[in-house]
Amino acid sequence: MASVLRRLKGRDFLTLLDFTPLEFKALIVRSREHKWGLARGNPLKGKYVAGIFEKPSTRTRVSMSVATFDLGGVFLELPTSSLQVSRGETLRDTAQVLSRFVNAIAARVKSHSTLEELAKWADVPVINMLSDRFHPLQALTDVFTMMEFFGERKLKVVFLGDGAANTNHSLMIASALVGYDYVVGAPQEYWPDGDIVSKVEEIMEETGGTLRIVEDPVGAVEGADVIYTDTWFSMGVEDIERRKEVFPPYQVNSKLLSHAAPHVKVMHCQPWFLGQEITEEVAYGPHSIAFEQAENRLHTAKAVLEALLI
Repeated sequence: MASVLRRLKGRDFLTLLDFTPLEFKALIVRSREHKWGLARGNPLKGKYVAGIFEKPSTRTRVSMSVATFDLGGVFLELPTSSLQVSRGETLRDTAQVLSRFVNAIAARVKSHSTLEELAKWADVPVINMLSDRFHPLQALTDVFTMMEFFGERKLKVVFLGDGAANTNHSLMIASALVGYDYVVGAPQEYWPDGDIVSKVEEIMEETGGTLRIVEDPVGAVEGADVIYTDTWFSMGVEDIERRKEVFPPYQVNSKLLSHAAPHVKVMHCQPWFLGQEITEEVAYGPHSIAFEQAENRLHTAKAVLEALLI
């Protein structure tokens, strides 16, 4: 896998659609080595990562900064309000200037087009720490966590809620890369982007995974190994009243879990809103692995930084 990781050096990490199943698996394996303490040294010594934040962040901010420091590098937190881009400097100029100072740019942004513009002009790798379309660092962690609990076997993974959200888009791609059977349970008006669905289906033809998109939440979770949910009210959504009407049947609660496999694990990228997409009983119950999932953000961040920069 080391030779596979070497081909990632200098590449951007904007969406998992840019990676092959083998490259994705190599990142999983390296994440495991970091968690198990098998990866040593300070490979990022003398290297700097600029962290641009347009949106609030806890898990992503801390995991990326600690991962950089643990690997010997320096992480620079740069809220957009403290950069000249907030006063009208172009993303082109921002990317070109930062490329003279740092070895990578990691950005958490409102629009995916911002990342694409940064990557177009930057001479260093650009890492997506979240955009409106994708959240690849989270999805890498999600699959790593699933494998930690279930091993290499094929899983039925079910996402309930806003199927058009960045979390589902990236988890759908990640599940395709490892050949999982993936089900989206969502109101039809919140089904995932059709272009992404087509690309996921192409990947699944190679890996043996399957994709179903349904409206019935109970039918979706029948026999599920993993049930995943996320907030119904992501930062910036405007149709709040409509979401309040259509999403309640997709709440992950004990009654819904009774239709899944007895060993089902419940995942959530957090922060969660108890009593909305998930109940407190389930969030802190024996099926939940959300905090293990959160912890693993550190190890997968290390794998990505190391692969792109070393």
